[in-house]
Amino acid sequence: MKGAKLDIAKWRRPDPATAPSQAKAAGLYMIATMSKHAAEAKGCSDAMMMDYRGYVAEATGANIFFVKDGEVHTPKPDAFLNGLTRQTVIGMLRDRQIKVHERHIMPEELEGFQQCWLTGTAAEVTPVGQIGDYSFEVGALTREVAEAYERLVRA
Repeated sequence: MKGAKLDIAKWRRPDPATAPSQAKAAGLYMIATMSKHAAEAKGCSDAMMMDYRGYVAEATGANIFFVKDGEVHTPKPDAFLNGLTRQTVIGMLRDRQIKVHERHIMPEELEGFQQCWLTGTAAEVTPVGQIGDYSFEVGALTREVAEAYERLVRA
């Protein structure tokens, strides 16, 4: 399993004062749809989006997580939907005593991350092998989280 290949979207998630970013609002899907189609045209399966400030936000329909030195980093959900699968995975990680940092992530930080995965209702836990020019391993933590989530939802 080498993980999904993502492009970096040219469109950004809007300022929460512009649109209801904490809701599944139909108007917010247009930029995601346009970004996903552009990524697919480049041979990718999805795109990573930035928020209105230029911080890493999420993929077009899934939240994103990164691993560095055994700790997990995920964007602070202050400009996009704080998904239920995201919340579940964070709880699972904390139950296992794995440090989770919910914070603003700058795009240039991607170079230092070792693993990456997406979470969402449809994505569940999907490993990511590449975002733009940045590569990630489908490492042990990514596989463990995917398997643990699978066990939880199929129990």
